[in-house]
Amino acid sequence: MRGVVGIAGYVLREAASRKFILAFLLGVTGVLVTVALSLRIEVVDGALAASRLFGKVMSRDIVAVDVALRPVFMAAASLVFYGGILFGIVACSDFAPSLLSPGRVEHLLALPLRRWHLLAGTFLGVMTLALAGSVYGSLGLVLIFGVKTGYWTTGPLIAALLACVSFAAVYAVMLTTATLVRSPALCAAMGGLTLVLGVVAGYRTNISPFIEEGPMRAAFRGVTLVLPRLSALASASMDLAASVPLTVDSLAMLLAGVFVFGLGVLSLGFWWFEGKDY
Repeated sequence: MRGVVGIAGYVLREAASRKFILAFLLGVTGVLVTVALSLRIEVVDGALAASRLFGKVMSRDIVAVDVALRPVFMAAASLVFYGGILFGIVACSDFAPSLLSPGRVEHLLALPLRRWHLLAGTFLGVMTLALAGSVYGSLGLVLIFGVKTGYWTTGPLIAALLACVSFAAVYAVMLTTATLVRSPALCAAMGGLTLVLGVVAGYRTNISPFIEEGPMRAAFRGVTLVLPRLSALASASMDLAASVPLTVDSLAMLLAGVFVFGLGVLSLGFWWFEGKDY
């Protein structure tokens, strides 16, 4: 386990040396400061009296704060979920190919480490970055809306954690791709493809009737059955952020599906990496 943590620390230092962490924190902080300075909310006895965004009146209807903020929290959760995954795909696509590049991988393999330590440590380091960024951004939103309205909720934080779980499945595909082809562009493409297929898999029940019955429909159901249902998790994160009842049947089953998919893809990558010559 010490080897895995050591590689994770190596990935974090690599991100820090590229000013990746600083740029990420500045970007998220800029968004939070913009929201904090541009949004004016008037709250009277727990009800929203008026709200302004960039000086423009958004609403003068008097409604309870928690009800009025539901669309805002749902939009924020959607932005955190899909925006965070897309940012992670682009920003983290280079870590694994760089670590496995000629010259560096031979040096790392000469260290007293097992091969799977390299992949597991890279995965752990990237997920640490994703988790820290998601928690930082979501806590900022909770603080901004809590201070301005007096309404405190952990919904955005839970939504951010679900986004991290989803990104773990996406990055498992990217990491496994890096063991086959050391190309950041191809890793990012596979991550984007996994995200798109995950969105389709979340709507497999709605899409299936539009496909002609027969082998094609059976193939569609078979492929989407094993894919992580990312759009369903996104819907769950928006419901949790807005503190409304879940529209998905079972959040536990969705998380279990994402976990099994990610673990299976990572296992394939470990198996391939163990038998590869360098």
